Amino acid sequence: MMDAFNHLKSELLAVDRDLESLVETISSMPELDVQSFEDWRRTLSGIRQQLAEDVIRVAVVGAIKSGKSTFVNSLLGDDFLKRGAGVVTSIVTRIRSGRWLRARLYFKSWDEINADIEEAMVLFPALNRPDEDGGFDMRREKDRSALQEALSTLGVERLIQNDSRDANSVLLFSYLKGYPEVQHLIGSEPVLHDFEGERFPEHRLFAGADFMAVYLKDIELEIGDAGLDDNVELADCQGSDSPNPAHLSMIQDYLLRTHFIIYVISSRTGLRQADIKFLSIIGRMGILDNMLFVVNSDLDEHESLEDLEALVENVRDELSLIRPEPHVFSFSALYNLFRIQQGRLSERESLRLEHWEKAAALTRFSDEETARFQEEFKRKLTAERMSLFMSNNLERLRVIGDGLGRWLRVRRDLLSQDSSGAAQIVDRIRLHQERMDQVRSMIKSTLDGSVGKLKTELRRELDRFFDPSRGSLLPGVFDFAHRYAPPLADYEKNLESAGFTPTLYLLFQDFRQAVNGYLAETVNPEVVGFILRLEARIRSSLQSVARPYDAMIQEALAEHDRSLKRFGVHVGEERQESVQMPDMETIRNRAGLSMPPAVAHLRYSARIRTEAVMRFGFYSVLKAFKKILKKPISSPREEGVQALRDGLRRIKRETERSLRFHFKDYGENIKFQYVFRLTDAASNALYETILDEFGAYVSDLDRMAEMVGRERHIQQKTAEILGRLAADARDATKRIERLRAAMEPELSASVSTG
Repeated sequence: MMDAFNHLKSELLAVDRDLESLVETISSMPELDVQSFEDWRRTLSGIRQQLAEDVIRVAVVGAIKSGKSTFVNSLLGDDFLKRGAGVVTSIVTRIRSGRWLRARLYFKSWDEINADIEEAMVLFPALNRPDEDGGFDMRREKDRSALQEALSTLGVERLIQNDSRDANSVLLFSYLKGYPEVQHLIGSEPVLHDFEGERFPEHRLFAGADFMAVYLKDIELEIGDAGLDDNVELADCQGSDSPNPAHLSMIQDYLLRTHFIIYVISSRTGLRQADIKFLSIIGRMGILDNMLFVVNSDLDEHESLEDLEALVENVRDELSLIRPEPHVFSFSALYNLFRIQQGRLSERESLRLEHWEKAAALTRFSDEETARFQEEFKRKLTAERMSLFMSNNLERLRVIGDGLGRWLRVRRDLLSQDSSGAAQIVDRIRLHQERMDQVRSMIKSTLDGSVGKLKTELRRELDRFFDPSRGSLLPGVFDFAHRYAPPLADYEKNLESAGFTPTLYLLFQDFRQAVNGYLAETVNPEVVGFILRLEARIRSSLQSVARPYDAMIQEALAEHDRSLKRFGVHVGEERQESVQMPDMETIRNRAGLSMPPAVAHLRYSARIRTEAVMRFGFYSVLKAFKKILKKPISSPREEGVQALRDGLRRIKRETERSLRFHFKDYGENIKFQYVFRLTDAASNALYETILDEFGAYVSDLDRMAEMVGRERHIQQKTAEILGRLAADARDATKRIERLRAAMEPELSASVSTG
C-alpha cells in the first residue's frame, strides 16, 4: 500500500541523499576545512540505516479459538497461516513483506532440546538408563525408550487430556512423537530451514502440530503482494489462555517490542474471563493504550443483526472498565477470507459463503465495519511509523541542512572581504568558538556527572525492587509459594494406582505450574511496568539536565550570528528551536538494546526426590510398626500422604532458593546490561543532538583566510560555487519544512481518533 508514510519516507530519503551528496561535494574541495563534517556524515548514514532496519510491530493476540489466524489471513488475502493450531506450542508466527513466498523455520539445537527435556524431567520417576551415560540425549535410542517407558507409568493418555495440569509431560510426549519426523532437520547448532514457493505450505505441518512445533524456536513468513509495507511486521501470537505459563511469558516478551496491538474476541463467547485477565496483565505492563479490538463475528452464531450488535455493545461496555473509550470493530474474518478466495473454495465452503450472503443485513454490517477497521488500521500504522521514523529524523535533517547552509554562507561572504576584513572575521569567529567550546565542554561534563548520579539512584531503586526481603516483588512470590496448599487427599488414588514417585512428580508439576502462572500473570507485568517507569525517568532526568543549557546554547549561537552580521556576513534565520532528545524507542534501536526476557527458569535439585523416597520408606516402616503394635492407622495410604507433605515442604524450600538465585541474576542483568547501558545511550544521543547544533560553528577558517587577496579569480570562483551549494542547502531545508508540514495532519488525525 503506497500510503502517506511511504511517500514521506521516500522524500525524506531523497533529502538525506542530497545532503550527503552536498557534504561529499564540499569535502572534495581542498581549499575548504571540513573537519566538522564527519559527525554530520555519520548522522546522515545512521538515518538511512534506521529507516531500513527499524520495524513497526503489530501483534495480533486473543484467547485460543478466537480466530486470530483467520483474521491475519484475511488481512493478508489468503490462507498463509495454519488455522486452528494447537495450544501446547509457544510459537509466535511473524509475517513480513518479501519478494516471494518463503517460510523461515528456526529449529532448536540438540543441546537446547536436551536441556528442555532435562528440565521437564526434574522429579520425574527414575529412568532405566545407566548413570555413566551422562545427561539425557534425545538422539540415543535407549534414552528415548527409557523416557517412553517412564511416561507410560504416568498414564500419558490421561495427561494429554488434562494438559493444563501437566504441560511438562505433554512436552516430553511431543518430543518423542515428533522425533522421527524432524531428526534429520536438527543440528548441533540452531538450524534455519527455508520452505519457498511450492514448499511454502509445508510450514503449516510444523506450526499446526504440537509434536512438530515443539522443535521450533521461531517462524517467520515472507509474503509478497500481501499488502504489507517494508518496516512492518505482523505477528500471530499463541492464545493468551494457553495452559502453559511459559507461553504467556513469551507473548509478553514479544509485546514489549510491539508498537500496537490488535485484540481479537470471538462473537461466539464474547469477552471471557481469560480475556479480562490478559487485558489486565497488558494494562499492568503499561502498554494498553495503543490497541484496537476486533469482535470476530461468527455469522452462523447470530440470528439477526440486532443480536450481534447487542453482543458488541456488551463487549464495548466491559472493555471500557479496562480501557476507556476502546476502539471496537465487528466483522467476520472468515467471511472476508472466503470472499477473497472465491473460485478456490471447497464445495462445503462455497455453500457456507452462499448461505452467509443471504443474510444481507449481517454481511452489509460486516463490510462496513471491515472498511472502518482498515481505515483506522492504516491511520494507526502511518502515525506509528511517522512517530518512530520521521519526527526525530526530520529534525536532525533540518539541523544539518540549516547548518550546512550557514557554514557555506559564512565562507562565501568571507571570500568577498579583503585581507584585513577576512582576518577580523576569523578572529571574531575564533573568539565565539572558544565560548561555544566552553559551553559544549560544560554540557558534556554536566551530562557525565548527571549520568553518574542517575545511575546511583537507579541502582538503589533496582536493588530495592529486587530485594528478596524488603522489595515489592519477591516477598509476594515467596508468600504465594508458602501458601500453596493442594488437598493432598486428591492424590491418594494416584498413590495406589501409580505409586509414590509418579505421584510426587504430579504434585511437583502442579506446584510448579501454579508458581510459573503467578510469575507470568503477576510478577512479569510488575517488572515490565517498573522498567518502563525507569525509562521515562531516564529520559526526563537527562532532558531536565540539558534544558537549562538550551538558553545558553541559543544565546551563544545568536551572539555568534549577530557578530558576523555586523561584518556583513549573512548567516540566515535566527535559530528558534530548542534541543530535543530522541524518544527512547529510537535510542534503544540505535544501541541495539532490548529488555531481558521475562521467562523464569527455576532450577531444582534431584535431592528432593531422593529425600522424599527415603521419607516414604521411613513412614512405611512406621506403618508396619503400628500394625505390629496394633495402633490405629488414619488411612490405608497414610505413609504416602505424609511423605508427599514432607516432599512438598522440601519443594517449596528449593523453589525459594531457585527464585532468589534467578531474580538476583535477572536483576543484575537488567541493571548492567539494560538500564545502565540505556542510560549511557540516552546521554550519548542527547549529546550527539547538541553536537549537530554546533556543527556549523566549529571549524578552522585559517586556510580560507589565507586565500583572500592572493588569487582573486580562484577566490571569486570558489565564492560562486559556495553560493550555489548554499542555495542547494537552503532548498533542502525548505523541502524538510514541507515534509514536516505534510506530516502534521497525519499525526493529528491519529491523535484525535486514538
